Formats: sequence, structure tokens, C-alpha cells
Amino acid sequence: MNIPNLLTVLRVVLIPFFILLFYLPYNWSYMAASTVFAIAAVTDWLDGYLARRWEQSTPFGAFLDPVADKLMVAVALVLLVQEHANFWLTLPAAVIIGREIVVSALREWMAEIGARAQVAVSNMGKWKTAAQMVALVILLANPSAPTFWVVVGYALLIIAAALTLWSMLQYLRAAWPHLSSAVEKK
Repeated sequence: MNIPNLLTVLRVVLIPFFILLFYLPYNWSYMAASTVFAIAAVTDWLDGYLARRWEQSTPFGAFLDPVADKLMVAVALVLLVQEHANFWLTLPAAVIIGREIVVSALREWMAEIGARAQVAVSNMGKWKTAAQMVALVILLANPSAPTFWVVVGYALLIIAAALTLWSMLQYLRAAWPHLSSAVEKK
């Protein structure tokens, strides 16, 4: 266990606390949940930075880091869909969660055939993650009442969903030669 891996594990451990804070019946609970999510988002960046900088990348970290990220984001989106219960949040949330499932399956399959590098994380994926994290921090901090910040959060989440679709199409296009040859062999 090294510090980058401990930060990744911390992200998973924070999930129940994040959920608990979100549901507490106090006016500060949304801000507290948002703060925990923001800390988790920062550790996502920090663990990768430290692993590269200190040359402490491990197979465990390579496995757990994307799992921790997807768990935190999926839990946040589910909580927000329940809280806000509207089209402007539900559709982007479904797109983001659906894309994560498709791209994770695609990466797993590409790794099986030895072509994982062709679907590695792109700059588009990094922009998507940034818009998504900022949107989630904003939306978690604000109840579902239509305020300026909630509208900004919705707009950023819709941008993140659009970038999500675009990056998924890029990954599918990169994998298409392998996918189409697998179909032709059957």
C-alpha cells in the first residue's frame, strides 16, 4: 500500500459518509455532502498525480482508481436524480452512467484482445470529467429549488453528458476495426 492507493481507498470509504451527510435533515447537510464529494474529486486527481510523480503506479491502483471514480459519480448521480426528479438532471445522469458501462465493457474487451491502449483515456475524457465533477459539486451543494447555481449545475451536467457521448463515440470508432473483425469471424 502506498499513498496514491490509500487516497483511492479513501474515496471508496467516503461513499457511505457522503450518502449519510446528503440525507441528514439539516440545512448544512447538502454543503457537507458536496464538500465530501469535492474532497473525493480532488483525491482522484491527486492519487494519479502522485502515482506518476513518485513512480508508484500499481496493478491494484490501476484497477481500483476507475472503480472508485465510477462509484462516487454513480452514487452522486443517483442521489441527485432522486432529489431533483426532473428531465434536466435525469437524462444527463442516464447518459453518463450508461456511457461508463459501455466504455468499461469496451476497455475490458479490448484488454482481452491486447488492444487496450487504443481506448485509453483521452483529453476529451478529462474535459468531460472536469465538467462533470464541477456540476456535481454545485448540484450537491444546492437543494433542488431552481436557483442560479442549480441552473449552472444543470448546464454543466448537460455539457458533461454531451462530452460523454462524444468521447464514447471516439472510443467506439477507435475500437471499430477490432469490433467489426470480431463480428466477421462469427
